[in-house]
Amino acid sequence: MRLISARLIVSLIVGITLVSLAFSFYEVQIEKSNLRRDLERRAEVLGESLAGNVERSLEKSTTRDLQRIVERFGNREHLLGIAVYDQQGARLAVTPGLGQRLVSTPLALDQAVIGNHPAGNFVYLGPESAHVYTLPLHRDDQIIGVLAIVHDASYIGAQSRHVWRQTFQRVLVQVFLISLITLLIVRWSLTGPIGRAAQWMRALRMGGVSGRQSPPDCDFLRPLAHEVATFAQSLNQARFAAENEARLRDAGESLWTAERLAVHLQARLGDSRLFVVSNREPYIHSRQGKTLEVMVPASGLVTALEPVLRACDGMWVAHGSGDADRETVDSIDHVAVPPDDPRYTLRRVWLDKDEEEGYYYGFANEGLWPLCHIAHTRPLFRTSDWEHYQQVNRKFADAVLEEMKDTERPVILVQDYHFALLPRLIKEKRPDARVAIFWHIPWPNPEAFGICPWQRELLDGLLGADLIGFHVQSHCTNFLQTVDRALESRIDWERFSVQRRDHDTMVQPFPISVDFTDAESPASTPVCDSMERPLLLKELGVDAVFLGVGVDRVDYTKGILERFLAVERLLEKYPLYRDRFTFVQIGAPSRTHIKRYHDLLNDVEAEAERINWRFQRNKWKPIVFLKGQYSHREIHRYYRAADLCLVTSLHDGMNLVAKEFLAARHDEQGALVLSRFTGAARELRDALLVNPYDLSQTAEAIRFALEMPPEERRARMQRMRRTVRENNVYRWAGNLIAELCEVRVEAARPAAAAAHISGIQTNSPAA
Repeated sequence: MRLISARLIVSLIVGITLVSLAFSFYEVQIEKSNLRRDLERRAEVLGESLAGNVERSLEKSTTRDLQRIVERFGNREHLLGIAVYDQQGARLAVTPGLGQRLVSTPLALDQAVIGNHPAGNFVYLGPESAHVYTLPLHRDDQIIGVLAIVHDASYIGAQSRHVWRQTFQRVLVQVFLISLITLLIVRWSLTGPIGRAAQWMRALRMGGVSGRQSPPDCDFLRPLAHEVATFAQSLNQARFAAENEARLRDAGESLWTAERLAVHLQARLGDSRLFVVSNREPYIHSRQGKTLEVMVPASGLVTALEPVLRACDGMWVAHGSGDADRETVDSIDHVAVPPDDPRYTLRRVWLDKDEEEGYYYGFANEGLWPLCHIAHTRPLFRTSDWEHYQQVNRKFADAVLEEMKDTERPVILVQDYHFALLPRLIKEKRPDARVAIFWHIPWPNPEAFGICPWQRELLDGLLGADLIGFHVQSHCTNFLQTVDRALESRIDWERFSVQRRDHDTMVQPFPISVDFTDAESPASTPVCDSMERPLLLKELGVDAVFLGVGVDRVDYTKGILERFLAVERLLEKYPLYRDRFTFVQIGAPSRTHIKRYHDLLNDVEAEAERINWRFQRNKWKPIVFLKGQYSHREIHRYYRAADLCLVTSLHDGMNLVAKEFLAARHDEQGALVLSRFTGAARELRDALLVNPYDLSQTAEAIRFALEMPPEERRARMQRMRRTVRENNVYRWAGNLIAELCEVRVEAARPAAAAAHISGIQTNSPAA
């Protein structure tokens, strides 16, 4: 580092010196030129003022008058003297003292006579520089003599030397000051931060700091700091994974991690390639002013499937929804992700506004979503929406088929209710592919699903898959009962499979979960301390003793209004919790241009205001509604500080908020009040299970959670955390894809035969 500083300072000294000297040389030349021009102008002015008098004296031929004239002007500044010559060059009069220096006839004299115009040049009179200006004298347009004016020009050289001296002194001062400032800047902005970063890395290597704590004072080295921080985070995570694996091995346990999932799937997939299809993309590019930003949406799906795709160089096919997504793809709509460490490919599919409106907001979210959730909201089915749904499913099928045309035995994992037709479309063209679809929302009973005008088409599309996954067994049962009533097929209730069109489809439950290992890692979140809750309450501007939290999209299936009413019932029945209990609801607006969602958001805000108006006193209020998108880190602060988490979904496939809350509670405190209409209620038996429609029961559960003895609270939390830890999101992904890889599939058929069979199937009455 000292050598680098010395090189930098020497380079600066040499560079500054050379630049300063070059500019000084230019300034000296300019100054010298200006002084010469000034001297020439003075000579011209003096010559013009004397010419008339000298010409009259020459006409009279009086040498005495000429001598008197030249002597009178001999004492001007820098003037050495004046001389008068006749036309033959004989000297007629000269200033005393000049005659001794002006021994020979000046060259300018001949130039003035020959050219008949003034002439001047710089000459040396002995050791000194001088300027001689000659002016022809006339009588009746005839030259009768020449006037010579001689100025001392040595002061011009003296002035130039003075400028050089000043420049040299200035350069010395500049070099000293710049060297000093450079040393300070290098020490302050370079060597100091690098030294502290080195200490930070040493502490990281020894386990003294968290990998997510950025190196200190690295703004000046931001690109390097980013890479170092990423490397440090990877190192810390690897250390934690290794320590965790060793601990589990010692305890005889087996925990699924991202690394284990990657190894497991590599062995299962072999030479195959995995293709994931979802509506939501794992990375979204957007414009923030002139800056291009990459956003990772908060999604358990991304958390679960990214390690798999990284391990097998897979491909994720998704709708490109970011306003800068088109700028970042190549000519075939590919972009390598993650941006910092590309390991797999994201293929973006483009939808126009009509397609997005009809397929996503229309059929998927105004039709299938309320149809599958028993939340007493009427589903809307429009023919135009159905047509867009079919069109988008075909568009995604074409994209997937194009991407896997050169892949043998591809494995395709389709996500959710947006793509019910996709398995059949893919399987008809590629019977050798293994296709699974995971349905993330509930599946209702046959009577409820029968409302859909196109239930037969949806069921037939789903049964093109080799494996259909749901969260819980009851949803699998509902699905098979629906197929039994709606389609001609053969159902094996022992194996939970369906045979249709000579194709077997397995139907199995795969309860999804969260990344418990990441929540458990010290690199993921700062350690919770006793000041977390007071700090949050201070930020909210609320005085309270107890804190409850809820985290949801603002959706009518989440039971947010019922949650608020239960808090109101608690405060009515137990006034002692007034001024003491505050419930914070974090609500992310969703699909707000659908009228039902827009109205719900207004209703939620209005209900919170009504209850607050009824009970609020001084700096306390019962409900704080935080509307907006919050990061995982921000939400986890509330998870760790809350006395209880309230999950009151009216109907939910799983609900990962409940599991995220449990994973965040390293202190093994806090209580979970959970709707029994969620998939999570099947696993988390130690939660306080409630019917969210029963406001009194929910209010009692809140009271019991706040008054529960610490020993019981800890015991319940330990058992629920063990369940989530052992059945985390990596186990879900591993089991799902491993089961799919066990499926026996047909060999690839010739294209003509496949097309013929596809045509027969499409036109069959059972379809």
